[in-house]
Amino acid sequence: MTIRVLLADDQALLRSAFKVLVNSEPDMEVVGEAADGAQAVALARSERADVVLMDIRMPGTDGLAATRMITADPELSDVRIVMLTTFEVDEYVVQSLRAGASGFLGKGAEPEELLGAIRIAHAGEALLSPAATKGLIATFLAQGPGTDAVGDGGRGRTERLAALTAREREVLVLVAGGLSNDEIAERLDVSPLTVKTHVNRAMAKLGARDRAQLVVTAYESGLVRPRVE
Repeated sequence: MTIRVLLADDQALLRSAFKVLVNSEPDMEVVGEAADGAQAVALARSERADVVLMDIRMPGTDGLAATRMITADPELSDVRIVMLTTFEVDEYVVQSLRAGASGFLGKGAEPEELLGAIRIAHAGEALLSPAATKGLIATFLAQGPGTDAVGDGGRGRTERLAALTAREREVLVLVAGGLSNDEIAERLDVSPLTVKTHVNRAMAKLGARDRAQLVVTAYESGLVRPRVE
């Protein structure tokens, strides 16, 4: 299956470089290029992109607003967004996660990191680049509830946690800790398939698009609190 990638960045040279890189892979192809957020939203709809590489800062409609538009559209529920940023310690990064992005990556990332990010996002996993520590993200999320893609913020998240079983809550905590399904399975002494089932059920009950949104929910609801180093 070929991953359909949309590039959204106001720098034409950067888009060209990304296009060459992505098209060099046998399992992915660039299906469109956008110079601003409005174009990105339109192309996401018309080209049925699987993954959007979205620059946070663009003229006109920026990447954050475009992300909200895409994640709010039921017809684009399968689209995954990876935010690209120059400064990985930017609060916009956390706002993008709240808006529904699957994660983010610095523009200075190595080519293999970028390609890996596309595959990870397409698989529905949460993507946090090595330079962006979980503690940083947790700190921003803990500053207060934000407006999420589902639309009801932290209070609604907390109420929906009541729908989770004890095991689903336990798995959610481990997901928020950055563990993979295999690592969670080993920790709980169950099969990876069982973990996947728990994760999928938690996502359905919490209205989460993907694993990244489960992380946001875990912190904003207070289920998981940031550690003070």
